[in-house]
Amino acid sequence: MQSFRTEIENPIVEKDIIDLANKIELFKNGKVDEEKFRSLRLARGIYGQRQEGVQMIRIKLPYGKVLSKQLKRIADVSDEYSRGRLHITTRQDIQIHYVDIDRTPELWADLEKDNVTLREACGNTVRNVTASETAGIDVKEPFDVSPYADAVFEFFLRNPICQEMGRKFKVSFSASDEDTGLSYMHDLGFIAKIENGIRGFKVMLGGGLGSQPRHADVLYEFLPTDKIIPVMEGVLRIFDRHGERKSRAKARMKFLINDIGLEDFKVLVDEEQAAIENNTVPINVEDYPISVPVTVKAPKIELKNEDAFNNWKSTNLIPQKQEGYVAIGIKVLLGDFYSDKARLLADLVENYAAGELRLTLRQNIVIPFVKEDLVPFFYQELDKLGFAEVGYNKAVDITACPGTDTCNLGIASSTGIAEELERVLKTEYPHYLKNKDLVIKISGCMNACGQHNMANIGFQGMSVRTPDKLVAPALQVLLGGGNLGNGNGVYADKVVKVPSRRGPEALRRILNDFEANANGKQFLDYYLEQGEKYFYNLLTDLSNVTNLTQEDFIDWGTNEAYIKAIGIGECAGVVIDLIATLFLESDEKIDNAKEALGHKVYSNAIYFAYSSMVNSAKALLLSENISTNTQAGIISQFDAEFIESHKIDLGTSFSEVIYQIKTNAPTQAFATRYIENATVFLEKVRAFRTQEQSIVS
Repeated sequence: MQSFRTEIENPIVEKDIIDLANKIELFKNGKVDEEKFRSLRLARGIYGQRQEGVQMIRIKLPYGKVLSKQLKRIADVSDEYSRGRLHITTRQDIQIHYVDIDRTPELWADLEKDNVTLREACGNTVRNVTASETAGIDVKEPFDVSPYADAVFEFFLRNPICQEMGRKFKVSFSASDEDTGLSYMHDLGFIAKIENGIRGFKVMLGGGLGSQPRHADVLYEFLPTDKIIPVMEGVLRIFDRHGERKSRAKARMKFLINDIGLEDFKVLVDEEQAAIENNTVPINVEDYPISVPVTVKAPKIELKNEDAFNNWKSTNLIPQKQEGYVAIGIKVLLGDFYSDKARLLADLVENYAAGELRLTLRQNIVIPFVKEDLVPFFYQELDKLGFAEVGYNKAVDITACPGTDTCNLGIASSTGIAEELERVLKTEYPHYLKNKDLVIKISGCMNACGQHNMANIGFQGMSVRTPDKLVAPALQVLLGGGNLGNGNGVYADKVVKVPSRRGPEALRRILNDFEANANGKQFLDYYLEQGEKYFYNLLTDLSNVTNLTQEDFIDWGTNEAYIKAIGIGECAGVVIDLIATLFLESDEKIDNAKEALGHKVYSNAIYFAYSSMVNSAKALLLSENISTNTQAGIISQFDAEFIESHKIDLGTSFSEVIYQIKTNAPTQAFATRYIENATVFLEKVRAFRTQEQSIVS
């Protein structure tokens, strides 16, 4: 093993980082299965990049809150391990690219010195908990959702119930009925409410984007705040047990809700509460750190261009409920900025605001707690940094994922077309600089990281083939999506597919028609009134691929001929015994269970033991060439193949043994007994596997 050492004070975090370093070495030596290693590194924020031999690192920043010292730390890490570029995502994370995987443990250790983590930023885990970027300052909020988002993040980080799910799980918190956290497109969405003087949330379940977007259902119209963690734990346990694991395309929560049905799923969640340690988890808001703005006298300045300042103020200031303060919105083109500017920005907010920033769902930055008399000074300083562009959260503020720049899954450029569309808006439609009702989003593929299918106008990267089989980059044009508030939204229609080079012309036609005929209506209302066919007829001639020019075969942002390719970027592992790897993992899970038992964390101990038994059963099924799917399916398949046939004797069914987890409260006595069950089960299946191998040999 590597002799890697950290200077981390938290022993749990230190162990995590050292484990990553050891697993990297084991993988390189062919002792860890490639799929298992991929799962492990993704759960630690390490994602294969389109370019071979380098990784994208995703930094998990709950609800987008970043302290000044944390931003400086991230800037330092980007300089040391990458190229100094920071990318804000649509889930309020920061990504850095072109990192050598061998250096990731050291990178992670450096981040943790200022309490910044990579843990569960990617992979089949609970992803970053997002929230309205105005949480805590929003003039319309009934209360600040930040402490609740923070509590959810802390509770489920490293929680064994959500480390190896069939697919990722996304959670959001909205500050008010405006639902700026976009609850309707999340696996779980929480909208702040007060009923009879009690704080709580409207809870949305089973939303999602991707190729088959689904509008979330209302799980609870009102759920008191002390119930959100137990309910979420119940949802995750059911998702872990019954969620699809064979087909990634069907493994999200939205498909499980469709299969089970909302009411039956709710019954399962309610039944699961008997096995959860605490049926209420009060969240102590008083312990949440309060933002304290500095007291400083406004420096005397002389603005060079009063008109430019006033124009910026009209689009980039955000009202704040705290008297005497405003927030400033910084428009960050495509979410990309650099470490030198990041440090200067961190110094600015530390010295003249409250020492914190919020990253936004539209890839921007918000500075809260700016004294009103400091606004001219902030404008001057932000202008020096190139952060004073007008149009924050307005139509010209286009969201786009990295697309073919770095992402494995990108089909066509999203950043290149986004820059061109912003240029078109600024030069040909300058009045849209102040239009907040039109939302444009772009994704490089169907996975919708750019959230294109919930935009008023969306573009999705694709390709088109000419009659003589030439391939050109293309864009699917989507229209009519939007957020209606209070958990309601509408997804955009796929209207027409056009070669990418015709994307700007498609936008011009849409806007020209809208301005000529909408008669004051908002775009979403106008689209719904006219309908998909109307816009199809407006744009369909642009889809003709029989008359493409040479330029049509060159994607935006590049000078090279287009080649449709899904990037590799993932290390090729050595072929090894997957069954042996699974048994070793079962050993590790039992060790983790015993460690948790020793620390009196009985719920974790029980779930580690449960995971070990599922893992062991899966190993034996795979050894018999029996494909596995859900955890519930593994359990029933094991009974059918090994227990009912009397190949293995447990004295009862495997279901009876393992499903004790559903009916027993997490006590010390049950945890101890359940770990013993898992240990005996592993011994029996391992002995059976050894016997079978000896017969074959």
